[in-house]
Amino acid sequence: MWLNREHTTDAAIEDYKSALNHSHPRHLVIDNLFDANKLESVARALHHTSHWKTQQHTYSELYVDKQQWQQASPEERFVQRDSWRPEFLQPQGLNLERGDTRNDHVNAREFLNFLRGDDFMAFLSRVFKVSITDINVEDPDINTAYFRLSREDFVEQHADDSPGRKVCMLLYLNRDWNCDAGGQLVFKGIDDNPISIAPLYNRCVLFDPSSEGSEHWVEALSAKAPQAYRYNITSWYWSE
Repeated sequence: MWLNREHTTDAAIEDYKSALNHSHPRHLVIDNLFDANKLESVARALHHTSHWKTQQHTYSELYVDKQQWQQASPEERFVQRDSWRPEFLQPQGLNLERGDTRNDHVNAREFLNFLRGDDFMAFLSRVFKVSITDINVEDPDINTAYFRLSREDFVEQHADDSPGRKVCMLLYLNRDWNCDAGGQLVFKGIDDNPISIAPLYNRCVLFDPSSEGSEHWVEALSAKAPQAYRYNITSWYWSE
């Protein structure tokens, strides 16, 4: 079981519902939502450098190629980061470096499957009081992915709202992160009160992308970051 059971009790769910109703944007920050031992295996798998590919988005077009990126103005560029290439997450396609373990990579793949599975979507449905399903999602796998940011990368202000999209999830996998490292998720919030959230290990952020103030960005990593990269999982969810 990937979820820690104390976060799935009726009492916990009621607390989460109440917190959502009193936050702007509608969001939750849940520490230690997932089993720490299982996440350790996932985190190990992410620290192997050859399994990553640069991903770049502009405000006018997602997933641009190198030429399109070079032609875009700095103001048009809003995401530069690395994503873990899907071919390395398929057991038959694992290209393991020295020191890698197949179990860690398989666990990383299984965790993505869990995040798109019935148990986790049922948890989200209870918390957000909406029926979460992949029934109308053409390619669910691309909506749950591993990412990393270096000091040269960035995620500028943007909104994640989309027709039918009800929940966005961020989970951080950064050991020993400190307050001076940068990398905070920042919600625009309301009344000129932005909300800053540190990317601490096993910290999960859930939010309603259609709620007021949910526009967000990531603060740049500083020289004080304890490691070269900031790691996270991002997942988007829809209703019928």
